[in-house]
This record gives sequence, C-alpha cells and structure tokens, in this order.
Amino acid sequence: MTSTTRPLSDGATLSYREAGQGAPVVLIHGVGLQSAAWDPQIEALSMTHRVIALDMPGHGGSSPLAVDATLPDFVAWLARALDALELEAVSLAGHSMGALITLGFAAAHPDRVTRAALLNPVYRRSPEARAAVIARADEIRQGQIDLDTPLTRWFGDSSADQAARADVAEWLGAVDLDGYATAYSAFARGDTTYADRIGTIPCPLWAITGDGDPNSTPAMSWAIAAAAPRGRVLVIAGHRHMVNLTAPEAVNAALTDWLASDTEGAKT
Repeated sequence: MTSTTRPLSDGATLSYREAGQGAPVVLIHGVGLQSAAWDPQIEALSMTHRVIALDMPGHGGSSPLAVDATLPDFVAWLARALDALELEAVSLAGHSMGALITLGFAAAHPDRVTRAALLNPVYRRSPEARAAVIARADEIRQGQIDLDTPLTRWFGDSSADQAARADVAEWLGAVDLDGYATAYSAFARGDTTYADRIGTIPCPLWAITGDGDPNSTPAMSWAIAAAAPRGRVLVIAGHRHMVNLTAPEAVNAALTDWLASDTEGAKT
C-alpha cells in the first residue's frame, strides 16, 4: 500500500495510507514509526470501515512541526489533518505517542470522536520514569540516538517479535532525526497534559496494552479506564510495547469489538 499526500491549511503536507469504505477509522502511530506500522490493522479493519493511517508530523511523508512543539500542537495538527480529509466525527486509535494525541484530541474535540482506543498508552509516569524519559528526549535532541535499548525493551525472542523488531528497526533507522526529536520531547512531557480531562470524554475509551510493557503498564491502562466515564481495559498476556505488531490477531479482534461498541451518549 502506497502513501498519499495532501496539503493542510497551514501549508504543511500530510501523508497517509487509506483502505476500505464505510465509517472512518483514523490511526496514529508512535514516535519514530510511520503509518505502515498499522498494516495488520489496516488489512483487517478495512473489510468493514474506511481506515486512514496517518504519518505523524516529521515522520514518513508528513511535514514536521516546530522544534519546540508540545503535545497540544500535535493535537491541533490532528484537527487540521481531519479537516483536510473532510472528516467530522471519527473512530480514533493511537499507539504510544499516538495514544497521547488520541486522548488529547478526544478531550479537546469530543464532538469529533465517536470512540477512542489507546494502545500502550502512558499516563502519569512516576517521577523517576518521567526524569528518565525526559533525559532520553534531551539526548535525542543532542543527536545521541540509541535504538538497541528500546528495541530490546519492546520485543521478546519469539519469531513474531523478531520479525516485528526488524520492521520497527527499519522505520526507526529511516526517521527524520529532527522530527523524531520533536515528537519524543512532546511524548516525554505529555503524560499529564490531558490526564485531568479524561473524565470529560463522553465516548467509549478503550486502553489496550501488553502485560510485559514496563513503560506503558497495565496499571496505567487501568487508571485511564477508571478515570473515563466509559473506560475499558484489555491487557494482552505475553506481549510488550508493540502489541499491534506482535499480537495482531488479538488487537484486531479487540478493535473490531471496539468498533462495534455502543456510542450512545457520545457527541456526534
């Protein structure tokens, strides 16, 4: 599947992959990746829906944001992206940094989100974890790129994990370093930005993670769901941070159920 580009209202370029017809589902990947990371979900969900996987700013073919961009700037970018695609209310799912954008957008624009799914989301890190991820963001900004450490943390030794690791390593190796640094800085500092607004999100809000993810922990997903009026949790046993790639059947089944969830009470 090839990428398509479209101009945004601010003159920037949006790159995305699209398949299927029907009600729109928009997918946002994590830091350092690209829309191709959603290929297993695009293939499955496009059987019943119009699926659009976006390249985040500074990733794939999408233009970067300003180097000092914060999470609300990424949320504002998503509003421009949906406007350019002529989409009003959508089902919105994001992974990792994409989950933070999804959460922020659902809080800031509840009338445009019929349901939200957060894959491997972070939420209110401990002071120690927050300091560590900010330090890594600062190292990336300075050009110190260590890919082996996160790859080792994200993947196990199974054949499925190793195949997914090879794909992720390729995407990380190809990412624009400035775009990567900007997104990672927003990711490092964004875990509390919209945390106090989860209770205002009216739509179904699902949190999905792996039981072996040390940074997007099951406890974080449970806390998000507890704070949401219509929260739900799925913890996938035996998997880590890249559940949509290492456990695609389980994630696809969960997202299929999510897309069938009752949106009564959500603003549309």
